[in-house]
Amino acid sequence: MTQFFKPTRTNHGQRVAYTNARLIDPESGLDVKGGGLLTEGNKIADFGEKLFNNGTPDGAEVVDCGGHILCPGLLDIQVHFREPGQEYKETIESGSKSAAAGGVTTVATMPNTKPVVDDITVLAFLQKRAIETGYVNIRPYAAITKGQKGDELTEMAMLVEAGACGFTDDGLPVMNAQIMRQALTMGAALGVPIAQHAEDHNLSCGGCMNEGWVATKLGLKGIPNVSEAVIVARDILLAELTGAQYHVLHISTKEAIDLVRLAKKKGLRVTAEAAPHHFVLNDEAVIDYRTFSKMNPPLRAEIDRQAVIEGLMDGTIDAIATDHAPHDTESKRVTMDLAAFGIVGLETMLSLSLDLVHSGKMSMRDVLAAMTYKPADIIHADAGRLKKGAPADLTLIDPNHSWTIKNEELHSKSKNSPFDGRTLKGRALRTVVGGETVYAHG
Repeated sequence: MTQFFKPTRTNHGQRVAYTNARLIDPESGLDVKGGGLLTEGNKIADFGEKLFNNGTPDGAEVVDCGGHILCPGLLDIQVHFREPGQEYKETIESGSKSAAAGGVTTVATMPNTKPVVDDITVLAFLQKRAIETGYVNIRPYAAITKGQKGDELTEMAMLVEAGACGFTDDGLPVMNAQIMRQALTMGAALGVPIAQHAEDHNLSCGGCMNEGWVATKLGLKGIPNVSEAVIVARDILLAELTGAQYHVLHISTKEAIDLVRLAKKKGLRVTAEAAPHHFVLNDEAVIDYRTFSKMNPPLRAEIDRQAVIEGLMDGTIDAIATDHAPHDTESKRVTMDLAAFGIVGLETMLSLSLDLVHSGKMSMRDVLAAMTYKPADIIHADAGRLKKGAPADLTLIDPNHSWTIKNEELHSKSKNSPFDGRTLKGRALRTVVGGETVYAHG
């Protein structure tokens, strides 16, 4: 039985002892069986292999982890919660419940709401709604340009002061190189990331899937790899010029990954994230005009899918993030060229990513690193680590739990997942935010 618990944020002094856990902290390399962890209020008080050898503290609530993995709470640093403006697709409440069900304790929300998060009033509204209705920690990105129109910077200093974790125009890339240079200069001064949906609209305009043999077979206009790569190449040069922290959202092509790899070798402050659908599926998933497999960047060719996996394996790609993009059925049950881009992904991120472990491609530590401290470092969040005094955000994982995705059972308001009917191995059993359980499975 699945249960959600609305956080009270008033658990001061409450103690919870997590016993019989396989403790994993990806940053430090801690991986011990039979470990214990103690939370006090909203902080981690202590943890270790022999923590409860002499018994648990008097008065503490005891949670037996059953030998399963207890790790820092997962982060997803690219999600769309649609509030304000499109609450019929998703709200902060429904989106954060979906996150909790996937073991995610912190999300970074994209600014392409209606109105756009381009001033402090909209940002303040989001923060208020997050406190009122959210189940997880919500860190909003603000837009790089006003209205995401690409021609005038937002009041970036004021937005950072008000709590923006970084800046992106997300699905509307900054096409003007001078504007992007100015944004990177400001980002460097403010100490926040500038994140880019890398796509040259002049090259991809009108495309609805990957350019290649599948698009040719279906008679659809494709989006070429080069549309992503040329923007990444330009932005890396600008990041080198400005000394800024530059982040590539949902990287999907071999060419762009190679560019990021070279930038890292030069010591530039360049990071990248990849979505599970880009390392699990290729563009053949669109055969038969499957609109639930339409997203942007599109599913690419098999060589690109393999390149994403290699990028995760060698650390070129720092983080795994879903680009969770809820859409109502009416936006998807149309022809491929008219269907909305995007899929939901919060509840499947962990399970899809664990396939990299089960297939022997990556270690458990490295896969969890891409969903804990590495994305936390990108958005400068105090999260993703097991350490004394750190926020008590935790995820309990059974890596061998077999389950079948049923779209109608997803907790998102929207059900647009291409993985309906797929059986996966591994899932979150408990999600803890600020010392309070917000989700429990079984």
